[in-house]
Amino acid sequence: MKHRMLCAEATDQPPQMFSRAYKSAVTVPPLLWVGIFLLLPYLLMLAYSFWSVSASQSIVHSWDFGNYSQLLTRDVYRQTLLRSAWIAARVTLFSLLLGYPLAYLLSFHAARKKSLLYQLVIIPLWVSYLVRAYAWKTILGTDGVLNTSLQYLHLTSHPLQFLLYSPFAVVLTLTHIYTPFTFLPVYAALEHIPRNLIEASHDLGASRLQTFRRVILPLSIPGVLAGATFAFVLSFGDFLAPLLLGGPSGIMISNIVVSLFGAAYNWPLGASLSFCMLALVLGLLWLSERLEKRWAFR
Repeated sequence: MKHRMLCAEATDQPPQMFSRAYKSAVTVPPLLWVGIFLLLPYLLMLAYSFWSVSASQSIVHSWDFGNYSQLLTRDVYRQTLLRSAWIAARVTLFSLLLGYPLAYLLSFHAARKKSLLYQLVIIPLWVSYLVRAYAWKTILGTDGVLNTSLQYLHLTSHPLQFLLYSPFAVVLTLTHIYTPFTFLPVYAALEHIPRNLIEASHDLGASRLQTFRRVILPLSIPGVLAGATFAFVLSFGDFLAPLLLGGPSGIMISNIVVSLFGAAYNWPLGASLSFCMLALVLGLLWLSERLEKRWAFR
């Protein structure tokens, strides 16, 4: 009996040792990857944000808050930041207005065509971002498809100038690009709703509108928050669509960051502006997570 117990203890030890080694082998490489390629660049950028640039265009390693005070005192940065937030807010609103009804239709009324319609929604994600942006530039241009069609139908006598190189073009393009990112979490939340709750609502005499307002919409709030967060954060940090279609009035904060790290060669100011954007995005993610936990269905 004693011999059997010793053998059992001996056979129990290797799986524990293997389990620890396996956990280390699985967790250490991702942690190293995140630390080296994510946290370390953030720390370097944080250090750059406290430095400055001399008159000879060399970086001076003097620690101060001059860059952050410059962001607060100069109107161009505040105005561009507010414009970027306003554009991102409109993109978020329009993405929800397009994505939620589509997700509701697929979840509750698509039936056999659900898989086909779902694939049609996510197909734009397979196309390059650059291709979609240039497609909208072709559509909205002075000699583009839309202006040509309007003049051919005699609805306008000359090309509409506001369609391209304006905030309108940026909002339209970003809404087209990021609506699938809004649709996916909303659709997942709607699919997660137990159908017996909806049947119970109908059995109690509630109409479809009342069922939607009191059952479906509250239970889909976590998906709405996740989709809105995706749309706002991604559009707020976008720089390619404003560059291609925005013009002077559609420049966003990311375009200023690109110019500071590029032609202006003011890396410290660009790093401080990037950290302000990072702080804003992290704050939005934290708020979204708190709200999702509050509205989560259990």
